[in-house]
This record gives sequence, C-alpha cells and structure tokens, in this order.
Amino acid sequence: MIEGQEDVTWEQWLALARACEENRIDTLFRSDHYMSFAHPAEKGAMDAWTTLAGLAAATTTLRLGTLVSPVTFRHPSLLGKAVATADHISGGRVELGMGAGWNVPEHRAYGFPFPPLRERTELLAEQLEIVHRQWKDDRFDFHGRHYELENCTALPKPVQKPHPPLLVGGKGMPGTARPAARWADEYNTFMMPPDEFAEVVRRVREACEQEGRDPGTMRFSLMTGCVIGDERKRRLYGDETPPDTALVGSVEEVATRIREYGDRGCERVMLQHLLHDDVDAVAEFGRDLAPLVA
Repeated sequence: MIEGQEDVTWEQWLALARACEENRIDTLFRSDHYMSFAHPAEKGAMDAWTTLAGLAAATTTLRLGTLVSPVTFRHPSLLGKAVATADHISGGRVELGMGAGWNVPEHRAYGFPFPPLRERTELLAEQLEIVHRQWKDDRFDFHGRHYELENCTALPKPVQKPHPPLLVGGKGMPGTARPAARWADEYNTFMMPPDEFAEVVRRVREACEQEGRDPGTMRFSLMTGCVIGDERKRRLYGDETPPDTALVGSVEEVATRIREYGDRGCERVMLQHLLHDDVDAVAEFGRDLAPLVA
C-alpha cells in the first residue's frame, strides 16, 4: 500500500510494481489523494486511476487497486468507467476501494465539495450501487437522492466475472457497514488494534445479517503501517515513537503481530510502505514475511 500523494514518481511506481511481481506480492494498492498531507507545497500526487491504468499495461500478474477512492472526487459513472477501463488494460486485475472521503484541505484546494459526513455516507451508498450495477446489469435506471441515471448500459463490462472486487473502507459504523453489506466484497479497516478490529468484524457481520446476506461472504482486511528493521525505523520515525498500530520490528515480530489480526477475522493485510524509494523492503515483504503468515 503506497501513499501516492507523497511525491511518488512514475519511475518509482514502476520499480515498486516490478518488485512486487518479482517477489510474489499479490496486490499493489495506492491511496487516492491529490495533495500531500504534510508538504502540500513541495510534494506532488499523480491521479490514482490514471497511474493504475499505466501500471496495468506495464505488469502481467500484479493486481492493482485503490485504498480508497473518495466518493467526493468523481461521479460514480466516471469512476466505474475508469475502473472498467483499467480492468480491460490489465486483463482483469483491478480492485476498487471506496470511502466517504475525509481530508478537508485537499477538497478546498481542488474545489471538491465536502458535504457533512451524513451526506457523504449517502453518496457512498448510492455510488456503490451505481458502480456495482454498471458492471453487472445489462441495462438499468437509478433514481436516488444524489444521482439520476436513465437507461444505462455502461459498456464494455469489466473483464472480471462477476465484476472487479469492491472494497469499502471504514470503522464498522452503520454509514459504511450497511451499504458494504449490500454491495461490497470486502471491508477494510485502517490502523486499528486487534481487539478493535474484531469489533469492526462483528458489527459488519451483524449488518450483513440485517441485510439478509451470509456474513461468511464478506472478506475483512486491515491496512496498517509496516517497517522491518531498525535502520528503516530510524529513517522513518527518527527519535519519535512509532504508532502503536504500526507493525514495526523484525520479520518475525511483524509476523506475530499480523497473526494476531488473523485470529480476529482478518483475511489479508495491506502493508503501508512509506519509504517508497526502498524496493528492498518490498522484496522482504514478499520473500520473508509473506511465507510466515500465509
């Protein structure tokens, strides 16, 4: 999981993708932001789905996706079309993570509306349904509070069947859990201790039951920081203490932490790699860490 808004160049993207493929890492996710959080005047950000489409053409086995695309950035028809296009370019290797959006300065800088949370969760629910139906339905109408579609066929359909995986990011609250239970394949949580992660799993499974869905059909994942080795720890955090939720230590120590999440219902982990020029770390994730938690 790469924070693309922190000045990741195209050359670095290619190097990261190649390191993933060479070391049997399944999927490369990237954030979907347009502005650096800490250094907006110095660090740039390439568009997420344009980047992923380029990587789709430059790779052969690597799956690619966003964690997560804010509903405030794009009309759902544009988003669904962009993902379907990348799916064709990749031969069926993309995944779409969606969320309600949160970074206020970024929205102000680029002129994106930033409505209250309740409205953003309404947008999320409608967008999930629209994207899902554009990928699967032959033809449909949609009449919602925020979007109106008439006689939509949305061709071509994605390569993947029944459709590219849809992920929802959140903390298990009703505004994300209920629409995820209706339309998503996976629920992703960001940097949360194991016991709190287990509570998110419980709430989302409960939402699935309320929607008449088998909770066993929902996959659960965690996105969290990961740093292996003291040298990288010093480079990233300096004299500061790493966040409690970050996976920091030796390969064995990180594997032990990951297994704690597995015991609580986590089925895959997206490792946030903040030293994006360090492809050796990516190799360690695939070569040394993955076999210990497979």
